[in-house]
Amino acid sequence: MLLTITTTHRPADELGFLLHKHPERVQRFEVSAGSAHVFYPESGPDRCTAALLLELDPVALARGGGGDGFALGQYVNDRPYVASSLFSVALARVFGSAMKGRCAARPELAATALPLELRLPVVPSPGGLSVEQLFEPLGWSVRTEPIPLDPVTFPEWGDSHYVAVTLTASMRLADALTQLYVLLPVLDNAKHYWVSAEEIDKLVRAGGTWLANHPEREAITGRYLVRKRRFTEEALERLAEFEDSVETAEAAAEEGEVAEHHDDAEQRDPSLAQQRRAAILAALRETGARTVADLGCGEGSLLRELLGERALRSILGVDVAPRSLRTAARRLRLDELPQWQRDRIELRQGSVVYAEERLGDYDALVLSEVIEHLDPPRLPAFAAAVFGVAHPRTVLVTTPNVEYNVRWDSLPAGTKRHGDHRFEWTRAEFAAWAEQVCAGHGYTVRIRPVGPLDAELGAPTQLAIFERTEVQA
Repeated sequence: MLLTITTTHRPADELGFLLHKHPERVQRFEVSAGSAHVFYPESGPDRCTAALLLELDPVALARGGGGDGFALGQYVNDRPYVASSLFSVALARVFGSAMKGRCAARPELAATALPLELRLPVVPSPGGLSVEQLFEPLGWSVRTEPIPLDPVTFPEWGDSHYVAVTLTASMRLADALTQLYVLLPVLDNAKHYWVSAEEIDKLVRAGGTWLANHPEREAITGRYLVRKRRFTEEALERLAEFEDSVETAEAAAEEGEVAEHHDDAEQRDPSLAQQRRAAILAALRETGARTVADLGCGEGSLLRELLGERALRSILGVDVAPRSLRTAARRLRLDELPQWQRDRIELRQGSVVYAEERLGDYDALVLSEVIEHLDPPRLPAFAAAVFGVAHPRTVLVTTPNVEYNVRWDSLPAGTKRHGDHRFEWTRAEFAAWAEQVCAGHGYTVRIRPVGPLDAELGAPTQLAIFERTEVQA
């Protein structure tokens, strides 16, 4: 098993400080099933590569129960070659301080996002969860190369269920290592040791907020805890307790740049997520809405603000994910609300592309950072369901302005703000779509910028206020 970590951050050879391993020495570490070796194939001011090679002892592996669950599994298996929980254990043993972000010699470097390329020559990809599904939402650019079974003797056998993986991103080394630590066993979908309740603590410590906001967090948690239902449910509950000051990976990029410090270090501007919610509330007040449905409500950040609006008589939260609705109910403390408050709000599972006439009973429908998660071919169905079948008096839609992305140094060029975004529109593209909706369904629209306004690129978020034409008559 092999991992190489390459950076071009100048001076690149300072990677040795972060890993706590000197580039001019080859080091060996004993682990439970063999030996781990750290060495540097290249080290210079412009480019540096560190390698972690895990060499397994087949006898120790067999004694430890290694194998693939069949009679000869302990003798014939892929464990010495394929990235798995064995490799995660070696990562923690060899790069433990780096995973915690500790570097007394270069503390500022440990906190810096570095250009990184990670390469793993053999990674399992058996189906269910792909490498792309796991790593792209975290900001990685993923390249996979299939590994053929026997291209010379039996080319007709085709490819194996293993791939060579190259991950590139700009991020802290500690974050990169902890993500590997969690996700490699998830891809392998097995563990070489008995999983106890202690694994919940390991997962929560290593996963933290990045896992709490991952679109595949339920599948990741279940696989990491080898599908032990009680452990999985407890881990998901604990992950959900992480406050969403950074609500999604998208908001992480936004808030890191938008929250500028004033002269008074105690003060800072509202985050973009907060500005977005404030803009939505202001628009609802303008339109005089008394009943509101938040479609794609997620874990309830906007719902919490809506509950604070005494003028709203009825509030509905709709989301396609039952888990998100359960989290929203817990964060809103619905069970603890006084009855008059509890009677104002309802949570319901549903999809923004499902046609529901009863949504038309609400004065306003809100879709905040939702449409960019839809595949473009589904947009007509979305428009027909919301503007055609429901046909409420008011619809509010927010979505990113892709032109503004270049203002964030933490967002690599050409990448989207969130790995699950199917598209991100320019201001002209959003306006053209909005006008098309108005022409087809009888609405007028006003589009407003949300967030810091750039004279050339506009604001990071764009808000469209759709109003039914007969209301305007």
